[in-house]
Amino acid sequence: MFDRSTAALLRRAFGPLVRRGHLSVRLPDGQTLVFGDGGLPRAGVRFTERRAVWALLRDPDLQFGELFMQGRLQVEEGTVYDVLELFLRDAKGVPPGPFVQLLDRWRMALRPLLQRNRPNRSRANVAHHYDLDDRLYRLFLDSDRQYSCAYFETGDESLEAAQLAKKRHIAAKLLVEPGQRVLDIGCGWGGLARYLAEVAGAGHVSGVTLSTEQLEAAQRLGAASPAAAALDYRLEDYRATQGPFERIVSVGMFEHVGRGNHDAFFRQCRELLTEDGVMLLHFIGNSDVPDFNNPWIEKYIFPGGSLPSLSECTPAIERAGLVVTDIEVLRLHYARTLRLWRERFMARRDEALALYDERFCRMWEFYLSMSETAFRYQDIAIFQIQLARRQEAVPLTRNYIEERKAALRAREAALSG
Repeated sequence: MFDRSTAALLRRAFGPLVRRGHLSVRLPDGQTLVFGDGGLPRAGVRFTERRAVWALLRDPDLQFGELFMQGRLQVEEGTVYDVLELFLRDAKGVPPGPFVQLLDRWRMALRPLLQRNRPNRSRANVAHHYDLDDRLYRLFLDSDRQYSCAYFETGDESLEAAQLAKKRHIAAKLLVEPGQRVLDIGCGWGGLARYLAEVAGAGHVSGVTLSTEQLEAAQRLGAASPAAAALDYRLEDYRATQGPFERIVSVGMFEHVGRGNHDAFFRQCRELLTEDGVMLLHFIGNSDVPDFNNPWIEKYIFPGGSLPSLSECTPAIERAGLVVTDIEVLRLHYARTLRLWRERFMARRDEALALYDERFCRMWEFYLSMSETAFRYQDIAIFQIQLARRQEAVPLTRNYIEERKAALRAREAALSG
């Protein structure tokens, strides 16, 4: 019989978290523990060895994903997303155990070291995730390879339609005028830059990235664009970029800057922006108090990453001499995006397995599942902060956003016709 004290610890740890739904936990000796009220979702897991149980109890934030990757925690009913949902949807207000609280304090103290993203380290961190085989991203991203939160205007759009709506929404907020110079910090595969040149009419768009894989694709796709002459993609750290630019946009890059570099980032943006310039910063952040990066995400997915709270980044904006002209919070848009990515990835999992191995596929499934549950049930959201050097650079009301989106839709239709 499995050690009774260990089973009791599992009941004490899982019981307060799994109050709704149904979770069965099969222990190495065959004993099964059941949690929840019997409703949905239903999920079942099995520990293959006793040490796996103790590892999870000792450090759940890190070990849940590791045990799943290693096959030492196996999902026998439902999916790993279902298991995460059962644990997280009622987790607010449930305090962690004393040892986990000590771990949390230690991880909070390590933040400055882990996020010390100097140029060489930033390049290595980016390569860890973004320089994977380009075919992997084709399995689940939209055709334009937008690897950031889509924008769902009705909630039931396709991924392609929602990602196009995201680019349109950002372009409208940027107030791009024909002929203007635009900088895209962290340009990815270059899709937003192409939209700003082709549809919004920017005169010159410079995209900078630290990913060699993304740069190669951005340059190739940019060369085939009807606005190729207006596009310039470079392997460059934002700290080395030279200006000026009438518009600056950054989508999904600020999470890689690190808390200690906020001042340098916003000072550089101010220096690069013209006197009447406008900037749009789109990033994942905490809608709660500052916190450390999830240790599993830090180790396996985004080393050096951070999810800033507004209370952390707005003081740096103020110190840089920039004016906040608009803040929008996109709450569940990323949860919907991640669900579509996960469904696409799982539908083509065999192709990912041919590129990598079973451990990698489990890691990627856990990453997409964990990220979705974080946006659904934890204090994680997308912030879009509009910035300027002068408050007069932006209209006094937000009516211009819908007006500009209508004009951009018309331009899209004309180009596709």
